[in-house]
Amino acid sequence: MKFTRLISLLSALVLSAPSFAANVTPQAVMDHYADLAHAMYADSLTTAKQLQKAVNQLITKPTETNLQAAKDAWVTARHPYQQTEAYRFGNAIVDDWEGKVNAWPLDEGMIDYVAASYGWDSDENPLYTANIIANKTLTIAGERVNVSEITKTLLTDTLHEADDVEANVATGYHAVEFLLWGQDLNGTGPGAGARPASDFDTQNCSWGNCDRRAAYLQTVTDLLIDDLQWMVQQWSAHGDARRAVTTGDLRSNLATIFTGMGSLSYGELAGERMKLGLMLHDPEEEHDCFSDNTHWSHYNDALGIKNVYTGSYTRIDGRKVEGPSLSDLVAAKNARVDATLRQRLNTTLAKMQVLVDTAENGEAYDQMIGEGNTSGNAKVKAAVDALVAQTKAIENAINAMDLSAIAFEGSDSLDAPYKVQ
Repeated sequence: MKFTRLISLLSALVLSAPSFAANVTPQAVMDHYADLAHAMYADSLTTAKQLQKAVNQLITKPTETNLQAAKDAWVTARHPYQQTEAYRFGNAIVDDWEGKVNAWPLDEGMIDYVAASYGWDSDENPLYTANIIANKTLTIAGERVNVSEITKTLLTDTLHEADDVEANVATGYHAVEFLLWGQDLNGTGPGAGARPASDFDTQNCSWGNCDRRAAYLQTVTDLLIDDLQWMVQQWSAHGDARRAVTTGDLRSNLATIFTGMGSLSYGELAGERMKLGLMLHDPEEEHDCFSDNTHWSHYNDALGIKNVYTGSYTRIDGRKVEGPSLSDLVAAKNARVDATLRQRLNTTLAKMQVLVDTAENGEAYDQMIGEGNTSGNAKVKAAVDALVAQTKAIENAINAMDLSAIAFEGSDSLDAPYKVQ
């Protein structure tokens, strides 16, 4: 389930003459905002290359040890990437690209074998159980398509969102996740996906088509590297994404930061990724549903919001990237508003930490949202409530900066719960 994206009404922005801190200017904030993005995407690329190395080792020697190493590398790669999501909304270059690498949820039956409980067809998706790995030809939009060779072009141009169905996710982190873990058939009970390493072993193949499964995994992982390399270039010294926020109208550029913070905080994270699944008690609505890594994805999304507001990011090697921030500008206009927003950001992270601690102690996120789990539901609701309160503080910061008409993403689960079924 996805929602309609809103566009900020940047033409209506008004920025009064501010009394900024002596050494902090809006231009310096935007330059550093771009530096943070470059550091986050560079770390995402570095960890994805480590994942690529682990995947290649798994394919060369398909053992349970190597499968676990690839899973561990996938989880590690998610940490920096999820922190980049505060750059999505408002940055058109990022938002247009994001679906290639982080689209969800996906109908996994399009990619590989699934359990009978998954079902065999869907009124909404003709490719619901197409099983690319088991078939060398498919019918897409009434035409026979040759899928005998699994290539990057096939995945991106033909299969990703095929038939204009968003759930036909053929690329990105979650396609890799499914291929490493397989389906999570535990519902809201304990346990993640349990794909065996023999699914990639051509000499002792457990479910058939191990050569094609390995080819798909290798190709989709290589494609992830390509996509991340492209995005790192966009934030480099002469990249288009950097240029878009460091040149031109400072009013619009500053609004971009607020748009990303507010939209991720409210409609995307609090609404679509958390409140919706809690309302439906549906494990299919959790973000990393095959790996049971959702607690970390939510935490890192919240951390990413704080990163861009405070101008601080801790790199994977432990180095800190710090500089002029939106917080500095807000504090110069209204110190109380800035302090409140910082407090709200910290409160949200504390509530997310509860989810992390609960999951790391054996109760996964899909169990927390399960029907009848009073304690787990309350922990998730507390995080949602913190995000909503945080969003109100973001709106107050926008007002303090005399910015107006910034439209955040919405979600029926928050704005019109009666529509959720």
